Amino acid sequence: MQLNHYSTPFNKRTFPITVICENVTNAPNIGSLFRTTDAFGVERLIFCGTAIPLGRKMTKTSRATENSVPYEIIESAPEKVLELKTKGYSILALEITSNSTSISNYTFPKHQPIALIIGDENFGISDDLLNHCDAIIHINMHGQNSSMNVVQATTVALYEITKQLS
Repeated sequence: MQLNHYSTPFNKRTFPITVICENVTNAPNIGSLFRTTDAFGVERLIFCGTAIPLGRKMTKTSRATENSVPYEIIESAPEKVLELKTKGYSILALEITSNSTSISNYTFPKHQPIALIIGDENFGISDDLLNHCDAIIHINMHGQNSSMNVVQATTVALYEITKQLS
């Protein structure tokens, strides 16, 4: 028998993970990010950069999870990353670069909060932010395409991070 939202056996848990979104501006993606971060018990969601659409298109996808996931909207991602670094966060970027490490080969820190940076739907994470990272991780691709939707990639990353932290 399929279970409903009220009868699932999952224990509610919050992980010391902050997701930093650099210029993620597509309303359905933002709604899906709220849903994904809620599902994985992320501590906080931070939107940085250009205008963030929090209207009807976003809420249609989020299914009210914007009410349960703490979030903030700020202008400068580099300033926030430097602030979190001084607070002891491990700063990670989810991006494919010439020196990125496969997520399946990366060991996430268990005794340190994590800030996971995700980037613009078309252009990824800026070089400025990449330069502030402790590590850059990527998801291996086995098809013709070399990337996936920012929310899908974030979901895969959060699955792997929370699996290791559990």
